[in-house]
Amino acid sequence: MEAGSRGPATVFTEDVHFQRGLSCADCHGGDPTSADPTVAMDPANGFRGRPARTDIPQFCARCHADPAYMRKYNPNLPTDQYAKYLTSQHGKRNSVGDVDVAVCTSCHEAHGIRSKQDPASPVYPTNIPGTCASCHTDSAIMERHGLPVTQHWEYSQSVHGQALLFRGDRAAPHCASCHGSHEASKPGAIAIGNVCAQCHALTRDLFAKSPHKAAHEALGLPECEVCHGNHLIRKPSDEMLGTGPGALCVNCHEPGSAGFLAAQTMREGLERLKGQLASAKTVVGEAGQLGMDVAEAEYALHEAETSLTKARTYVHSFSTAAMLPVVEEGLKDVEQAHAEGQQAIHEFHFRRHGLWATLAILGVLVIGLLLLIRDLDRRRPPGAP
Repeated sequence: MEAGSRGPATVFTEDVHFQRGLSCADCHGGDPTSADPTVAMDPANGFRGRPARTDIPQFCARCHADPAYMRKYNPNLPTDQYAKYLTSQHGKRNSVGDVDVAVCTSCHEAHGIRSKQDPASPVYPTNIPGTCASCHTDSAIMERHGLPVTQHWEYSQSVHGQALLFRGDRAAPHCASCHGSHEASKPGAIAIGNVCAQCHALTRDLFAKSPHKAAHEALGLPECEVCHGNHLIRKPSDEMLGTGPGALCVNCHEPGSAGFLAAQTMREGLERLKGQLASAKTVVGEAGQLGMDVAEAEYALHEAETSLTKARTYVHSFSTAAMLPVVEEGLKDVEQAHAEGQQAIHEFHFRRHGLWATLAILGVLVIGLLLLIRDLDRRRPPGAP
């Protein structure tokens, strides 16, 4: 039976408040010692009843915004959720009486509130996109506020959504990772780079030092989002770089411009490293199949692949001077791996040819020995032992 179809008293037994010793009266007031509803729920005894939807944030804040009170139960719980909520888009709309917006119970439920570490909690990492979608895919609500309803679908198709929702990678970002939870709002163009930097720190540092940083600020462009999008972020590909079909650089840089030529050069560097790396892998793989020791060559290949990954990151410097040395470093490792692979193959064939030569010599010696024995047998006098 779903939680929503059970009564509050039944669901409350699964609630973190109940597990910490709190009762209905701690939230709703009244006289918990009386079994008579008219006494237990008498306003004269402090019964508050069910709060209005728009009053729920302040209702919960009576405890959750009190550090001294919360310390008795969990000193590590933050007590600024209500203050953050007031700064959020939800809080601002709630303050003017908008009953559409999310309040505490929209995300945490009312009587079956679970810890965020509980996989059954609506705010468990893998459940957060679905929790947000309960409102943000409601076309009637979103239409009233001029908002789209495609975010959840787009996120589920993105590299982030695939990792979280389908592979269960709880380190992958969800809605609150970018928008915040209690303080939920649009990041804003100038803040998007800082949001992405929470996971992609090196990429952000490179971008911040690049010429694109000042250009994006001057034009009010949302940094990372310009190339990668927001909710529907696909896995990046090398085709995004350069001047060919599918390249994003040509959307801003005209042919012959410095940016156009830099993009072309960086893409050529990546393709050169990828091509030579593939060739070296073939050679080293062949040597390995022949049974040769290729540990050193495989290590060099690993280093070259690391350089390729690093070079793709250094694309965000948008500087050939910063990115191409990484490519050259990878090419050196590729050259070493290729040479060691070829040496191993040569050594294998040398050994095989040497083996056949040795066997041939041994064969000649065996034949000669047999002929000598036969000759000695012919010369032996009849009847000799």
